[in-house]
This record gives sequence, structure tokens and C-alpha cells, in this order.
Amino acid sequence: MANRTEDLRAKTDDQLTSELVDLKREQFNLRFQAATSQLERPARIKEVRRDIARIKTLQAERAAKA
Repeated sequence: MANRTEDLRAKTDDQLTSELVDLKREQFNLRFQAATSQLERPARIKEVRRDIARIKTLQAERAAKA
């Protein structure tokens, strides 16, 4: 987890926003696959949700500093 957080901290605000959009799109697709019983890796839903939370937390920290 620490490695993932360090990678995110190294990114710019625009890169974080772009990755957040991608993750939200992936989360939607995973939910759709789960609803239609086509999900191959159920654990990926949890990973994506936590990555979204990491990015939002980092964005909030940066906003507080500004």
C-alpha cells in the first residue's frame, strides 16, 4: 500500500484527476459485470474503491495546503 501511495504522491493534480476518472469508469464497469454475473476478479472492486479513496484523500490534503 505504501508503494501505491508514494506513486500517487509523485503525480500532478491533473494526473490524479485523470486517474480518478479512469478508476470511476472501471468501477462502473465492474459493478455492471457483477450485476450480470460476468465478474472474473471480485477482489478488484475493493482495490478500485480503495484507490479512489486514496486519490480523493490526497486531493483533499493538497487542497488544505493551498
